[in-house]
Amino acid sequence: MAVVIGGTGGIGAALVAGLQAQGFEVLALGRRTQPALDYTDEATVAACAQHVAARLVETDLPLVRLIVATGFLHGQTAGGHNAEPERSWQHLNADALQHNFLINAIGPALVVRHFLPLLPRQGCCVAAFLSARVGSIGDNALGGWYAYRASKAALNQLVHTSAIELARRNKEALCVVLHPGTVDTRLSKPFAKTGLQVRPADEAASDLLAVIDALPAGSSGQFFDHKGLAIPW
Repeated sequence: MAVVIGGTGGIGAALVAGLQAQGFEVLALGRRTQPALDYTDEATVAACAQHVAARLVETDLPLVRLIVATGFLHGQTAGGHNAEPERSWQHLNADALQHNFLINAIGPALVVRHFLPLLPRQGCCVAAFLSARVGSIGDNALGGWYAYRASKAALNQLVHTSAIELARRNKEALCVVLHPGTVDTRLSKPFAKTGLQVRPADEAASDLLAVIDALPAGSSGQFFDHKGLAIPW
């Protein structure tokens, strides 16, 4: 079985379709699904995990693919602020910072808490969290985009740490961070520059699933792009 959190978004829906084409039974979860998963309410994350656990029992299938495809770059925050990527430190705003961290780091951390225990204790399985190259501290040569960069860097650390603990439960389990590239979705559209390679969601999903399927032993806790190449932390 496969679970895609953020499975109703642009790239999430494409990942759901791609996994189904591979023959997986797929559960898509998000704010608009039943049950709904909302990072502002941890009880919904726990309830969705219980829903998945019950489905695993019903189908007698192991959870071998868990993909977290949620993210926030711009738009309305929980506090009512219209957040945009910062061009300068003069644009830093506490509400925007909090919302970026809520969606990009805290929410996925709650997924770690409630969903990683559902992975099997033996056999190969993969938990993949979509991050972004701009979350790489080592790759940051341009500056700007403070909240998004910092929250994705936090996500990367959370996943890396989770991979260490997951390995104590199942040495064959893989927990990785993936960069999908710039995908033609609502998240990236306002910032797609002329000449920038923007790829359709189904193409990005196909690439990501190919990377997941080809992850070698020992790759848990690492950060890869959509071509399977390692990205510096």
